[in-house]
Amino acid sequence: MPAVTTDNVLALPRVAEPDRVAARPRPVVSVTTAPKGYEGEGFPVRRAFAGVELRALDPFIHMDQMGEVDYAPGEPKGTPWHPHRGFETVTYIIDGEFVHHDSNGGGGTITNGDTQWMTAGSGILHIETPPEHLVVSGGLFHGFQLWVNLPRTNKLVAPRYQDIRGGQVSLLASPDGGALLRVIAGDLDGHAGPGVTYTPITLVHATLSAGASLTLPWRPDFNALAYVMAGKGTVGAKGRPVELGQLAVFGAGDTITVAADAKQSMDVLFLGGQPIREPVVAYGPFVMNTKAEVMQAFEDYQAGRLGSIPAAHADVRGEAS
Repeated sequence: MPAVTTDNVLALPRVAEPDRVAARPRPVVSVTTAPKGYEGEGFPVRRAFAGVELRALDPFIHMDQMGEVDYAPGEPKGTPWHPHRGFETVTYIIDGEFVHHDSNGGGGTITNGDTQWMTAGSGILHIETPPEHLVVSGGLFHGFQLWVNLPRTNKLVAPRYQDIRGGQVSLLASPDGGALLRVIAGDLDGHAGPGVTYTPITLVHATLSAGASLTLPWRPDFNALAYVMAGKGTVGAKGRPVELGQLAVFGAGDTITVAADAKQSMDVLFLGGQPIREPVVAYGPFVMNTKAEVMQAFEDYQAGRLGSIPAAHADVRGEAS
């Protein structure tokens, strides 16, 4: 699992050791297992948030772990052109390559450790596909797509695209050097990631060495989620077992704790954000506050008001799914 790494984790800035007397450990409220499914043209995913109440996820809406899959030649797949409105998509690639194009002129190729952050806002069309050389050769593919809700006041902001290279993320070490942390967005112990967000969130990819334990300071006004993307270990101060494909939801407090199994490393995606606490009506590619707003989004898409497919890509049809 390459993403972005370092030759000497001990040379990195350290996350401060939380005050074990004053800090309140967050309890583990639930651990759920992501069901497997297929997305787009048929690439395998794990539905990370399935079975979790939306109020526990707020401000997050949806997350897929894409792969990990080792494609044979001719097998790599993507998504056709489709619309979005009312939220942001965050695509983080760990292995392999993905190519993004959108109707607002954003896009490019992202690979190991890169992130594409698309604010759909008032509406946009986009497509994500593997590059042609990867289709021909096959190969390993692994990544995530996260949907971040936008508050009512930002639902219809102008679309934008952020191309975040792996080398831009903030690299940190745990106090004992047993874990490597990649801050993609938000702030962790005063260290900011490069992603610019409308909704205050923190997004961190951590790799824990076998047997390592990690306790992170976490904003008490944020929710706290930990998704295991590889390996196994425990979550919470009481050591609840978790493994690949499981999501832990934490309760109130100041710190979150995970630990890797004694015999293997563990990769965890930490997510937290300030809850928006507004009505959510999500249907297909639109996330709005009311059913009427979703219906309006469909009407605007069908009328061509969410953008048009660039001429260079007009041979690929769009779908509202």
